[in-house]
Amino acid sequence: MRYQTPHISKDLLQHYPLMAFEGEVVVVDQPDQVADAVAYLRTQKIVGVDTEARPSFQRGIHYPTALVQIAGHDRCYLFRLTHIGLPQELADFFADENICKVGLAFKDDINGLRRRRNFTPANCIDIQKMVAQYGILDLGLQKLFAICFGKKISKTQQLTNWENSHLTPEQARYAATDAWATLLIYEDLLKHEPLTQQEVATLVREEKERMIEHQQQIQDQRLREQGIEPPPHLTPEERKAHQQERKREARKRKRHRLSARKAQAKKTKNDTNNSQNSNKQ
Repeated sequence: MRYQTPHISKDLLQHYPLMAFEGEVVVVDQPDQVADAVAYLRTQKIVGVDTEARPSFQRGIHYPTALVQIAGHDRCYLFRLTHIGLPQELADFFADENICKVGLAFKDDINGLRRRRNFTPANCIDIQKMVAQYGILDLGLQKLFAICFGKKISKTQQLTNWENSHLTPEQARYAATDAWATLLIYEDLLKHEPLTQQEVATLVREEKERMIEHQQQIQDQRLREQGIEPPPHLTPEERKAHQQERKREARKRKRHRLSARKAQAKKTKNDTNNSQNSNKQ
């Protein structure tokens, strides 16, 4: 069985029913709570992971990871790193190769955690790197969840200041849902048949052609609104031939520049040698 669509539009997503984590959410904001939380998580074979940081609205300004959510099917722990730092027990958990940790854009999350306490991550899986082989081209968590389950998860708390002294129940449920959703998506992917490399390449090419056609339709509509008749479009074969010709021209220009540089270097060297010979005479 394969997924029915490689992507989903925002307009369609709005009509999907809302779904959220309904299990137990445990906020860990005291050091003495860490041991019991990690002990429970070590009983799980696979967990979903997500992190949150205070949102930044200025380019170049980033805030440290404030929260890490780790979810099983029935319970999710929210570790408030602004209160407890990154405990050694939690760092050891992420370094444990016997427990599968699943996330979305997981490298960024792990790097954020390692800035608080260095560790060597093990058995950490990024579902963004998996989905294409299952025929999915969307990479956002909300769209991935909708493609897999026909339901959507809320993103209304996305711009929360996660460094606040207290989390509201809505914020805690939102954070837990994100971690839990990655776990469900990963398990659902494994139930499906992966595509071959050729099938993935074909899917990507077809999606690229669809996007080009969509952009052309938008441009045509804008031209018609201005009273201008759009020019005829190139076929995919003509576009491919045009791209290949542009690449050939680019390679030719590059060879010409290299030849010109070599000639200039040779001329400079000869001029230098002639000047030195003249001085000796």
